[in-house]
Amino acid sequence: MITVVIMSLFLPLSILFLLHTTKTLRSSRSPPGPLGLPFIGNLLSLDTSKPHISLWRLSRSHGPLMSLKLGSVPVVVVSSPWTAEQVMKTHDLVFCSRPKLLGQHKLSYNLSDISFAPYGQSWREMRKICVVHLLSNRQVQSFRPVREEEVLRMTQSLGCGQVVDLSAVVLGLTNTLICRIAFGKEELRRTRFDELSVEAEAMMGEFFVSDYLPWFGWVDRVSGLIGRLDRIFKDMDGFFEELIQERVNQIRSKSMNSNILDILIQMKEDNSSSVALTWDNVKAILMDIFVAGTDTTAATIIWAMTALIKNTSTMNKLQKEIRDLVSNRRHVYEDDLSKLPYLKAVIKETLRLFPPAPLLLPRQSMSDCNINGYTIPAKTLVIVNAWAIARDPDTWENPDDFVPERFSNSSIDIVGADFEAVPFGSGRRGCPGIAMGLATVELALANLVHSFDWELPAGMTREDIDTEVLPGITMHKKHLLCLVPMKV
Repeated sequence: MITVVIMSLFLPLSILFLLHTTKTLRSSRSPPGPLGLPFIGNLLSLDTSKPHISLWRLSRSHGPLMSLKLGSVPVVVVSSPWTAEQVMKTHDLVFCSRPKLLGQHKLSYNLSDISFAPYGQSWREMRKICVVHLLSNRQVQSFRPVREEEVLRMTQSLGCGQVVDLSAVVLGLTNTLICRIAFGKEELRRTRFDELSVEAEAMMGEFFVSDYLPWFGWVDRVSGLIGRLDRIFKDMDGFFEELIQERVNQIRSKSMNSNILDILIQMKEDNSSSVALTWDNVKAILMDIFVAGTDTTAATIIWAMTALIKNTSTMNKLQKEIRDLVSNRRHVYEDDLSKLPYLKAVIKETLRLFPPAPLLLPRQSMSDCNINGYTIPAKTLVIVNAWAIARDPDTWENPDDFVPERFSNSSIDIVGADFEAVPFGSGRRGCPGIAMGLATVELALANLVHSFDWELPAGMTREDIDTEVLPGITMHKKHLLCLVPMKV
C-alpha cells in the first residue's frame, strides 16, 4: 500500500529529475550506496516487511558502511562487526542519540522514556533509575520466585500428546511475568495486556510516510495510521492510569515495594530520584518494559524451540545435558542454570541467528563524524543491522547454520562487549534489561526441553517448519509454532 502511494505521487517527478539526482544526492566523501530517485531517495528499494533482509542485500553490493536517502532523511546502514564497533564503541558518544519517529514519539509520551529519548542529561538520569533501581542484578534476583513459579505453571498446563500452540503459550508466560514483576497484577494475564502489547509493538515499528516525507504527512491520516496510533495510545494511557491509581491507593494504605511500578511511584512521590519524575516518565518507562519485556523474550524462546525441533541432534544433546544434571527432578531451577554450558551456547546461537530486534533501534548522529575516510553528517539516521552482522561470512563459518558448538570454545559473548553478534546492542544505548531477559529465556527453555520430548503434528515434517518473519521492531516467527509435547 505504501509503495503504491509513493509511486503514484513521486514517480513522474523522479523521471524528470533523474540527472539532477546523480549530481546532488550525496557528496564524494559519503559512504557508497545505491542511487536514489528525487524526493523519495531509496524508499522504493526498502522492503518494509523485511527491511533487515533488503538492507543486507543492498550492503552486499555497496559495502558494510552504506549510505541511503529515505525521502528527506540521510541514512547510514552498518552491516559488519568492524563498522558496528566504530558506531557503538569508538564513536559511541556521537551516535548515541535517537531520531524522532512518529509512532515511537507518541507511544513514549513525547520521548519521556529510556528507549526512544534523545541523548542528554534527562535521558542519562532516567537510564540510571532503570539500571540502579529497576533492573539491577539484585532486583532481577528478587523476582526469581515469580519466574520459577510461572515457568512451572506453564509446563504443568501443557497436555501431553496434544497439539500445542507453543507461540501462544510462551507469549502468555512472558506477559504473565511482566504483569507480576512490573505491576503486581497476576490477574491481568491473557486479557487487555496481550492485545495492547501486540498492537503497541506493531505501531512502534510501523512505517509512517511523514517520518521521511513530511510534506506528505496527510498520507498517514488518509491511510488510517494516525487514527490507529491515537487509539492505541489512548487505550495504553488508560490502562496505565488504572494501574497507577490502584497501586497509589495501596501504597498509601501500607508500605509496598514489591514490583517495578511500586518503586517508580514511591520515587515519584518521595522525589527521591536525581531527576523530578513526572507521571509521563512513569508511564513511558512502563511502556518500555511492557513491550520489550514480553515480545523479545517470547520471540527468543520460540526461535530457540524452532531451531531445536529442526535440529534433532542438537535437541538430544541439550536434553541429555539437562537431564543428566537434574536427574529425577521434574523441574529445572535457576540454581541449575550456571551448570548448563550447552544451554547457554544454544541461546547464544539462537540470538545470533534470530536477534530479537534485527535492526537495532535507530540511532542519530549528534555531530559530523569520520569513519574510514567517509563523512557521516550530523542528524544522520544510523541503522545497525544486527541480523546481517551476525551472519557475516568473514566472522562466522557457515553463518546460516544453527551450530551452538561454535560458542562452546569461543570467547565471543553476545551482551555488547564483542561486535561479532550484537542482539542487545552495545554502548550507551545497549539494552538495560539483558539480565532480566536472559534469566527468563534460560529458565523457560531449560524446562520445556527437560519436561517433554517434542514431536511434530501428524503429517508435518521438519522441512515444513519455516523461519519466515512478521514485520515489526521485534522479529517474530510468521507462522505459529505448533508442537506435540510427549511424556519423558
